[in-house]
Amino acid sequence: MALLRRDCAWKADQTHLSLARYLLEETYEVVEAIESGSPDHLREELGDLLLQVYFHAAIAAEDGEYDIEDVAADLIAKLRRRNPHVFAPETVAAGLDAVGINEQWERIKATEKRRTGVMAGVPEELPALVRAVKALERLERTGRPVEDASGSSVGDRLLALAIEAHRDGLDPEQELRAAVRRLTSD
Repeated sequence: MALLRRDCAWKADQTHLSLARYLLEETYEVVEAIESGSPDHLREELGDLLLQVYFHAAIAAEDGEYDIEDVAADLIAKLRRRNPHVFAPETVAAGLDAVGINEQWERIKATEKRRTGVMAGVPEELPALVRAVKALERLERTGRPVEDASGSSVGDRLLALAIEAHRDGLDPEQELRAAVRRLTSD
């Protein structure tokens, strides 16, 4: 990446901000590849997403901030902290199931992040259905009951459908993408 930044004018001109749209695009292409069921397609798109990580780390390294090794080291430290059942099993209750492990992860993460509100740390830019599910999950973790959405606006009806999907264990964003694919298939 350092060579590409040095010898390619377009790559040299890029900044974190100018690359943000490509990061988002590559992320959605990974989702599409996952939903396609093609391992080869997923492999290719994961590589494109990884390129974005390397790109941002190279820019930061040029600015003397951090490099790709720092990014990897931070990730390893985070995984160790948030998975004590694997890396320090003597510190947690034995026999945690998947739900217990996820709850433990969320408790540790919430402590690390020092959240100030239910939606703290959830990007406003997330697609609305994804954000709705995040809100539902966060409200559930705080013990606040999630009421059925009331009202007749389109937004209220969409939220009611998101709540219904969440209660049924479905991802409303994936469900809508699948419905659109069915609608537009030839």
